Amino acid sequence: MKHALPRRRTLLLAAMTAALAACVMPPHKLDHPTLRDDVPLAGLPTAARAGWPAAEWWTAYQDDQLDRLIDQAMRQAPDLALAQSRLGGAEQSIRAAAAQAGLNINGSAQVARQRLSEHGLIPSKFLGFTWYNQADLGVQLRYDFDWWGKTRAAVESALDQAHAAEAQRSVAALAIQYAVADTYFGWQADQARLALADQALAVQQRLTDIAELRVRQGVDLPDEATRAQAQLAAAREMRTAIDSSARIRLAALASLVGVAPAELPKLTPRPLPAVSGSLPAGAGLDLIARRPDIAASRWQVEAALKQTDVARAQFLPDLSISALAGLSSIDLGQLFTASSRTFALTPALHLPLFNSGLLQANYGLSKAQLDGAVAQYNSVVLQAARDVSTQALTAQMLAERRTQQEVQLDADKRLLAAAQARAAQGVRDARESLAARAQLLQQRDAATQLQAQAVSTDLALIKALGGGYRLPSSDTVSDTSSPSSDHAGAPVHERH
Repeated sequence: MKHALPRRRTLLLAAMTAALAACVMPPHKLDHPTLRDDVPLAGLPTAARAGWPAAEWWTAYQDDQLDRLIDQAMRQAPDLALAQSRLGGAEQSIRAAAAQAGLNINGSAQVARQRLSEHGLIPSKFLGFTWYNQADLGVQLRYDFDWWGKTRAAVESALDQAHAAEAQRSVAALAIQYAVADTYFGWQADQARLALADQALAVQQRLTDIAELRVRQGVDLPDEATRAQAQLAAAREMRTAIDSSARIRLAALASLVGVAPAELPKLTPRPLPAVSGSLPAGAGLDLIARRPDIAASRWQVEAALKQTDVARAQFLPDLSISALAGLSSIDLGQLFTASSRTFALTPALHLPLFNSGLLQANYGLSKAQLDGAVAQYNSVVLQAARDVSTQALTAQMLAERRTQQEVQLDADKRLLAAAQARAAQGVRDARESLAARAQLLQQRDAATQLQAQAVSTDLALIKALGGGYRLPSSDTVSDTSSPSSDHAGAPVHERH
């Protein structure tokens, strides 16, 4: 007996050594992947526009009607509600992952009445009874020692997914804000063009009346009246098209705001705002911070990286300990006596021995998902740069066209003034001044359309820059340990 105990210890040690040797060696911990931190925006026009775009960027246009429309749309948009539900699901994932860590305590209580078989292993005639009661009352404690950080990595991955969901919610919000603003200013442009169309229609009506009068008096051929009538019909068609566009935009606004067209607030025509059309200084760096889709992609990379840590930890042994304390008795009257006490203490070591293929496959899958997240992030950054470049160059082109159009508009104003002076002196009849006025109205309509395009491009540029998105504070999710950030929206994790 003296030699039996050391021999058993030797056998146990040998068995543990063999088991550990059979464990699959875990892969090396992955370093943080290299991500693009540059944005190719060199050569684009910039200006000192500090803090642009701001969080509530639409207020810079100083239009209270627009403010009310966006506020109502943000409260009733179904897309935003869907994004919010996804964020709520991500937050619950954090709680579910965190609940698996640390100490778990479960209580149990049960009472059963059972009949013994008279032909069983121990016949009831030897026990002296056939029916009996079984009562159990206990508390079980279990603690997992997260030596390799598997549970911690799972919690951090869920937290990063929640940050990504919050950023995706900002993507949805920005899309709604942009659509409302673009549709609203499009309607304002239609109202300005309608006013010009009414003036042009009145001028063309006078030219038609004069042409018909001259034909009746035999001064001109009937073709002149026909030509004037065709131009009048074209002016009426143009006005109808602009009015239809305005009605369609109102219907689109009502849909964006979430009300019936008849319930849309009364809108008053107002001048289109002046816009700059240039990028803010340092847009190359700020682009990473200002676009919520880039932030969401970055958080997805961080979450995928944590999942590789989870898959790597599967290669390593887990140690847990369970404890049970309770009461058990077949006599309900004796349940709460000291002799009914039960105790158990169970340390457990779980070793992955012969499932290396599955572990390798899971780890390979996590690496593939990480590679996909990195590729997606780099693609989003390049797409963002293309969006900004396109809108910035479009704004620059429109600014140049507007400059040339202003020159033409000034020339038409001078021609109108000269024609009116000659008409006042009786040198020429009213047709010359009316034609000059029609030409000036046409140029003003073209100027309005260019201004509308400039405003729409300014909105698109703000959207391309993320609409003033900033990384949300950590209280938007359940965990307060949010990762640090060199730039808002661009999370940076240390890898040790």
